[in-house]
Amino acid sequence: MGTRNDPLLAAWEKSLREDRNRPAILDARGKIARTFSGIEERAQFFGQQLKSFRPGEVIAIQIGNHPDWPSLFLACLRQQIVVLPLERSIAEKERTAAMEICSASAVFASVRGGNGDEVVLLRDPDVAAAVPGGRGPDALPLKITAAPHWGLKPPSLLKLTSGTTAAPRVIRFRSEQLLADSENICQTMGITRGDLNYGVIPISHSYGFSNLLTPLIAHGIPMTLSSDRMPRAIIDGLVATRATIFPGMPVFYQSLCELNAGPALPELRLCISAGAPLGIELAQAFRAQFGHEIYSFYGSSECGGICYAREPEPLAGFVGQPMQGVDVELLDPGSASSRIRVRSRAVGDGYFPEPDESRLGKGVFLPDDLLQETASGYRIVGRVSDLINVAGKKVNPAEVEAEILRYGGIRQAIAFGRHSERRNQEIAACVVARDDISEGELLAHLRSRLSSWQVPRRIYFVDAIPVSERGKTSRQDLARRFARGA
Repeated sequence: MGTRNDPLLAAWEKSLREDRNRPAILDARGKIARTFSGIEERAQFFGQQLKSFRPGEVIAIQIGNHPDWPSLFLACLRQQIVVLPLERSIAEKERTAAMEICSASAVFASVRGGNGDEVVLLRDPDVAAAVPGGRGPDALPLKITAAPHWGLKPPSLLKLTSGTTAAPRVIRFRSEQLLADSENICQTMGITRGDLNYGVIPISHSYGFSNLLTPLIAHGIPMTLSSDRMPRAIIDGLVATRATIFPGMPVFYQSLCELNAGPALPELRLCISAGAPLGIELAQAFRAQFGHEIYSFYGSSECGGICYAREPEPLAGFVGQPMQGVDVELLDPGSASSRIRVRSRAVGDGYFPEPDESRLGKGVFLPDDLLQETASGYRIVGRVSDLINVAGKKVNPAEVEAEILRYGGIRQAIAFGRHSERRNQEIAACVVARDDISEGELLAHLRSRLSSWQVPRRIYFVDAIPVSERGKTSRQDLARRFARGA
C-alpha cells in the first residue's frame, strides 16, 4: 500500500490541519510534552533515520510510554515499515524470541540521557545486548534474517499475544483495521476531541495502543502519558492534568480504593476497566469513595474491542453489549456458556508466521472466552483453556470463584486446576480475605453449595492475587506456584 492511500496517515493529516498548535501530549504534571505540530516535527526527524530501511522491514519499538510514540509510528507508516511494539519490562529471552520470529532488523529504544529518556535507533547484529535491561547470562544471540514477504496485504503493525502457550503469537494488522478499532471505541464510548485520556496503561499493549495512540492520531484526542503506576501518583496526575478519561485495569482501581483519602475528581467523566474481570465489590467501593462508575470493556489483541458495558450492571463478569461496528454470535446458543464468533472491520489479518484460519482471518475471530447472554448483555464466565478436568468432569473455575465470593469477608478469589495423580486435576484456590476466616470454615461453606468434584482440595490465603503488567492473573502460573506438595 502506498503512503498516500494509508487511512491512518490521511486521518493524521486531518488532525494536524485542525489542531496544529493544540496540546497533544501532556506529562503527569500537566506540562505540554508535544503539540500536534511537535509530533509532526519529530516524525520528520525519525523519518530521516529510516531512509535506509526497505518497505516491509520490521522495527521494534521499546520505549515505554514515551511522548515520541506517535512520531515513531507515523514515521514508520510513511516508510511502509512494520512496527513491533515491545513492553519496556519484557524479559530478554522473550524479547529475543519475538524479534527473531518477526525478523526485526532494528529497535527504537529509550536510554537515559542528560535531558531524561532519549529515543535512539539501534541496528546492531546483537540488538538484545543494547536495549533496556542489559544482557543477562542466559541471553541468546539475535538471529536477523531477511524481511518477511508480506504478499498483497502488508501489515503496518504486529501485535504480540501470549495465547495459551509460553511461545508468543504474532498478529498482523493493517492501518485500516487499526483505524476501524479506534472508530469503534470512540463512537461506542462517546470519546471526542474535547476529552483528555490519562495514559498509564502501556501503549505497547493492544489496550493502550487502541485507546490512547490511535485516537490521538486519527481523531485528535490528546493524552497524558505516565509510567508511574503508584496509586498516589495516578490520583495526583488526574488532578493536575484535569483528565476526563481514565482507561484502567481492575488492579489500578483496587489500589486507588486502598488510599486513605482521595481528592474529588470533578473533570473525570469516564472510567474504563479492561484486561481482567471487574469485581462487583470493587466497582461499588470505587463509586463510594470517588463518586464515579467504572465501565467494563472487553476486547482481544486479535480483534480489538468486542463489548462495552454502557451501563454498570451488578453482575460478575458483565461486559455489556457488542460495540458499534462489531457483531457477536454465540456458537452454542441456549447453553449456560458458549464461545463466540466476532466479526468486525478491526479483526486482524491472521497469525504470523503460522496462520490459524480456523480462529482468525477474513474479518472473523473466535476467542477462547466462554460467554453467557443475559437480558442486559454478555458476561464472561471463563475460558476454554481454564476448564478443570476433575476425573473426567469439566469444572468451570468461575463457578467455584462465585461461591467463594458469596462467603462474607472474601475480597478476591481465583480457582485453578493443578496436577493430580488420581484425578488428572484437582481444584485449588487463592483468596484474599479477612484475618478471622479459616480454610476449614470456607471449605465447609463450599461443600454445602457445590458438587463434591467442584470443591477445592486446598485454599491458600494470600495478601494479593498476583497479576502481570497487563493486569491479568495466570491460572497456569498459580498451578505451578501452588503445585501439590510444593
